[in-house]
Amino acid sequence: MTDAHCHVAHGASRHFLCDPCDGPAAIGDVRFVGTHPWHLDGFDALALRNQLAVDPHLGVGEIGLDRLRAREIPPRMREVFEAQLAIAAEFCRPVVLHGAKCWGEVVKAARQASEVPAFLFHGFSRSEGLLPDIIAINGYVSAGPAILNDHAVNYRELVRKIPPERLLVESDCTAATADATPTAETVAAKLAALRGVSMDALVAQIEANADAFAAAIR
Repeated sequence: MTDAHCHVAHGASRHFLCDPCDGPAAIGDVRFVGTHPWHLDGFDALALRNQLAVDPHLGVGEIGLDRLRAREIPPRMREVFEAQLAIAAEFCRPVVLHGAKCWGEVVKAARQASEVPAFLFHGFSRSEGLLPDIIAINGYVSAGPAILNDHAVNYRELVRKIPPERLLVESDCTAATADATPTAETVAAKLAALRGVSMDALVAQIEANADAFAAAIR
């Protein structure tokens, strides 16, 4: 089974490992490189281009915008995000997106990067109204551990409405949180129950979707 977004391998048999990455990729894993919106000082456009030029199997991520730490999106955050989208488009690589409290802004920017072959909206928690826009740009949405929270009523309703061919699961695990982070398999089991499908059917669909997203790296 594929954990579609994590920073260190955690359960599952395949991992989409994103920067900042806390461990090496194993055989079958897919690596995504880029500057997280919390780590803007580390952005180096030339270094990112060189990484993508050297390794044709790399995607770009986790990149995006964030309002968790400030009411407004800092200009530098937007600049770095747009620069990385442009580089991903230049190399025609799929992108893993972060958009805490500003998914509308992230979708708007992603729509401008028409050469990016696919997007993964990690931790997406906005209303279903953005789903058609996400689908239109070949976007996938990964359900995360929040669905295990009995109080996350709105989030549970959202993940029920993600089209099956666009659905993935994630742990969002880091080295610091590994002991307390549910695995992708645990998330998938709850997701199957919420959507009223068998675990086998859900995993088969998720793996087909993960294969399609990973195939965009070529």
